[in-house]
Amino acid sequence: MNNKPCCNPQSNSPSVNTSQVEITTRTDRKFELCEIPGGMATVGTDQPLISIDEEGPARTIEIQPFKMMATTVTNEMFEKFIADTGFVTEAERFGWSFVFYQHLPEAFKDTQAVVGNQWWRKVEGANWRHINGPGSDSCYEPEHPVVHVSWNDAQAFAQWAGGALPTESQWEHAARGGMGDVKFPWGDKEPNDTEHQPCNIWQGDFPTTNSCADGYSATAPARSFEKNGYGLYNMCGNVWEWTSGRLKIQGRSEESRQYAKHYKGSKLLKGGSFLCHKSYCFRYRIAARSGNTPDSTTAHQGFRLVF
Repeated sequence: MNNKPCCNPQSNSPSVNTSQVEITTRTDRKFELCEIPGGMATVGTDQPLISIDEEGPARTIEIQPFKMMATTVTNEMFEKFIADTGFVTEAERFGWSFVFYQHLPEAFKDTQAVVGNQWWRKVEGANWRHINGPGSDSCYEPEHPVVHVSWNDAQAFAQWAGGALPTESQWEHAARGGMGDVKFPWGDKEPNDTEHQPCNIWQGDFPTTNSCADGYSATAPARSFEKNGYGLYNMCGNVWEWTSGRLKIQGRSEESRQYAKHYKGSKLLKGGSFLCHKSYCFRYRIAARSGNTPDSTTAHQGFRLVF
């Protein structure tokens, strides 16, 4: 199991002109929302599997009721936002984004690999419309999660929609679906490579062989697999989800200090993605944590909102 920083490559792009059109909140935009009850909620775990991520200890906090989108924001939803505002995402302004190497179009030109995570490639022209780069228009599915969106892009959408990115506490409380201290939105039974595929993750030998036993090699529709007890889809697997806060690593060991240095300035991501596998990245658990810089974009990062 991988105890190193998760496979969320950072852009480290030079600064660009980030001025944008003024975004007006649209109260007429309607989304399917699930009622998340308040009360005492468990956050974290007393059985951490990747201790360096500071998954534990479990703590109990009081949470006020809120509403959460039943699915992640889809391409169709995001396209309405773009049409209404003229917003240009950071991947479009940078001119590139990160794509998984097996998903590049055939005969694609040579790409730059990420050191240490060589399965990620810097692809010119990759963005939310062209998910795997130029020539990959057929990969755009309206009902799939929007990807190649940065934390900053997600914040802009939230302003337009009149919502907010969830806190880590809200996200975990919602993901547990009223089941208490469980590992996954469906309970404690772990997904595997054969008979139990309750979410969209990797099956096989990462990063070379994916059997796609769950039916997908990349994203699944935002509304797929079984919803949890609160009516939420794909709270684990499919795409990582941005939250509102920072990923804080506060340990005092040398390993923790180096880990914190890697994640300096990063925003917290939850839920794992279609590229997660227990052998490498067992972070598709509710208590698991990862992060990325607020301007970084990849083919496996998305978001949903709370209201």
